[in-house]
Amino acid sequence: MESNQVIEQTKSKLSAAFAHLQDELVKLRTGRANPTILDKLMVKAYGVEMPLNQLANVTAPEVQLIQITPYDVGNIQSIAQAVREDQNLGLNPVDDGVVIRLSIPPLTTERRQLIAKQLSDISEKCMIAMRNGRHEGLRDLEIEKKSKNITEDDFSSISKQIDSFMGEYKVKIEQLISEKQKEVMTV
Repeated sequence: MESNQVIEQTKSKLSAAFAHLQDELVKLRTGRANPTILDKLMVKAYGVEMPLNQLANVTAPEVQLIQITPYDVGNIQSIAQAVREDQNLGLNPVDDGVVIRLSIPPLTTERRQLIAKQLSDISEKCMIAMRNGRHEGLRDLEIEKKSKNITEDDFSSISKQIDSFMGEYKVKIEQLISEKQKEVMTV
């Protein structure tokens, strides 16, 4: 494996961990209507489990309201049931036979603190994944150095480059978590 491949693989692992963090943050409920909290919701329709976004249009017409408009009104009960059964959402759907409305209740102080704690846990998991990616990259570099494919100077230079990528992502993570915590704690 060449040193350029090691760099690209490490970059890719760091980027994937950061993308996963962003996906996890989108799923957190912050007291504001955000249609993306339903992205992973699976609904039993037509005899199979399907993602909600294949069965309905999901919008947030108001700050405290999510509206689900099924493409086929025959699926309205299945969608409402899937929302009701998802314990992570904790939402009670109301349907009028045409659309489903989800009222997003304001978060309690305890719930805000719990979400802030979850943010810390999620960011730490991301940092662990990134550190593992960095360690794998450095291990691959060490192998290259031992097999005399790269020099000690190249090893040092590439190691610093990998640490630089890690530092950049760490700053991005801290900034993202800080913004999300402000959003969660804002009443």
